[in-house]
Amino acid sequence: MAEITEASLRETITERLKAVHVEVTDMSGGCGQAFTTLIVSHQFRGLNSLKRHRLVNAALKDEIAVIHAWTAKCQTPEEWEKDTGAAPPVDGTVGGQVEGTSA
Repeated sequence: MAEITEASLRETITERLKAVHVEVTDMSGGCGQAFTTLIVSHQFRGLNSLKRHRLVNAALKDEIAVIHAWTAKCQTPEEWEKDTGAAPPVDGTVGGQVEGTSA
């Protein structure tokens, strides 16, 4: 397995969990051994915290196996919107605007 970085982990989470928003922070100073994440996905709807974490851990089994410390905050788009006051991203939009338009 290639070295795990913030970018590679963000891409893997987005792909495997169909995440609409992912934040990854390498807490190990860049050596790729401790990560904290915020994952926003429609797949978390109807799941309690334990089931959300099990879903994430199953999706990232190989990556987590080589990481020393792992923390994930899992939210639905609605929960994330409530916490941040930001509208959840919609496919084809940037900052709530359709790409290529201005308003």
